[in-house]
Amino acid sequence: MSKRHASEALDELYGVDSPASKKSRFDEGPELNGTTTATPSEKQDESIADAESEGDGDDFEDDQPTKAPIRQSAPTEGYGDLYLDTIDRNVLDFDFEKLCSISLSNINVYACLVCGKYFQGRGPKSHAYFHALEDGHHVFINMETQKVYVLPEGYEVRSKSLDDIKYVSDPRYSRQEVMELDRKPRTAWTLGGKQYTPGYVGMNNIKENDYLNVVVQALSHVGPLRNFLLLEDFSSRPELVKRCAILFRKIWNARAFKSHVSPHELLQEISLRSNKKFTLTEQSDPVDFLSWFLNNLHLGLGGSKTKPGSSIIQRIFQGKLKVESQAITAKADVGDRLRFEEAAEVKTDITRFLLLTLDLPPAPLFQDELEGNIIPQVPLTTILAKYDGVKAQEHLAQRKRYRLMHPLPPFLIFHIKRFSKNKFVSERNPTIVTFDARVGLDASPYVEPSPADHPPGEPIWYDLVANVTHEAVRAKEDVADTGEERKTWKVQLKDKGRDEWVVCQDLFVEEIQKELLYLGESYLQVWERRRDPKGKQKR
Repeated sequence: MSKRHASEALDELYGVDSPASKKSRFDEGPELNGTTTATPSEKQDESIADAESEGDGDDFEDDQPTKAPIRQSAPTEGYGDLYLDTIDRNVLDFDFEKLCSISLSNINVYACLVCGKYFQGRGPKSHAYFHALEDGHHVFINMETQKVYVLPEGYEVRSKSLDDIKYVSDPRYSRQEVMELDRKPRTAWTLGGKQYTPGYVGMNNIKENDYLNVVVQALSHVGPLRNFLLLEDFSSRPELVKRCAILFRKIWNARAFKSHVSPHELLQEISLRSNKKFTLTEQSDPVDFLSWFLNNLHLGLGGSKTKPGSSIIQRIFQGKLKVESQAITAKADVGDRLRFEEAAEVKTDITRFLLLTLDLPPAPLFQDELEGNIIPQVPLTTILAKYDGVKAQEHLAQRKRYRLMHPLPPFLIFHIKRFSKNKFVSERNPTIVTFDARVGLDASPYVEPSPADHPPGEPIWYDLVANVTHEAVRAKEDVADTGEERKTWKVQLKDKGRDEWVVCQDLFVEEIQKELLYLGESYLQVWERRRDPKGKQKR
């Protein structure tokens, strides 16, 4: 027998027997009846070899791959509706950000229509594919294309019974439907049979994002902006515009599964774009957010930083303001510091605005005879006198007076300044601003006359659309004398179809009498210019 070289593998030498034991090399052993008796060592070698051969067979059986499900381009004939009865519409919530629940990726995301979770992809190695195999959930919808697939087979489902899910995921409106939003009273029902009014739905306060909810609710009732976001295609626009548009479409959805929406998807984008200035975990000021939001929507819609009227945001809200300023000299009397001197030079500037700030008179320092705090009241027309072009204010060693100019914008936004900060504390002015929403507001006394734009002496009527109010809530109810207060925000909205008013606070939507609107601490107001200038609005 030739020796095996070290470089040769043992299993490559098929024709070579195993080496015999030392004893058998010299003594072959006794032979009985012409047959050779095997020694104990040879028997052991044979048993080992048999065991190895059996073991090899077992390994071969274990290594055989499991058969993968057959991929299909179309369902088997007669089984087109297979698995559709497993869909659970009660768990579907398309308001949250479209991120895979495993990889946290936002690329090619599918929603499982059985459990409502998001997964990435639908190929044989994707998370959605494994979810279908492990949990037995087979129906998925692509969140971008709105196509429905069955996994692991991979074929598309073309069933009309899924149209309601596709509509809830991405509502679409015709021009006729949008034109009738404010003309007819509308009523809808959720999956659970709860009645609600499209456009006047609750908005989820995830943690501390009620400041955003009231601003979005108010803007969603600005007719031209709402119609633009409901009808146009924003697939090529920035993500902020796309998410704002889809939230507006869900607010006005008459075929929703629930009577509320969640701004989570928009909030995540706002937090990213604002460098976490506005988040869902920390409360911010609605006016600060509104200014940031309108300017970023303007830029996202292709608006220019220098050219006025370059986007629908500016065409709706932007107006012109004449500012006259004069330096206060040392010779000015203490009581006459705000009187414009004819001899001194008056500088005139024309500036543009998106919202107007109204200053409240100082709150009283003393209590009334019943030892209760006095809550003063002031008419809206009184604090609007700041823009009559006569009343002057002192600002940075200058006296200034303001006046609006024609043409006035279709919508006016008023910010009633309630909060002031110094180095030590933030103070709140509880003054109530009174107004009559039934009559409207005449803006003509605060506008520079221009016969070419508007007949002199004729009123310019504006009607209230939305009123954001502030309410201070004691932070700790069990401590009576604590000074800590928590801010809560509500928004009052006009239902034009029914000529009624509703108040929305997070998930709660209630009717309110129009005579009681001013009782809250108004902070933001949106007024719409009346198209018919003749007379007052019908009561």
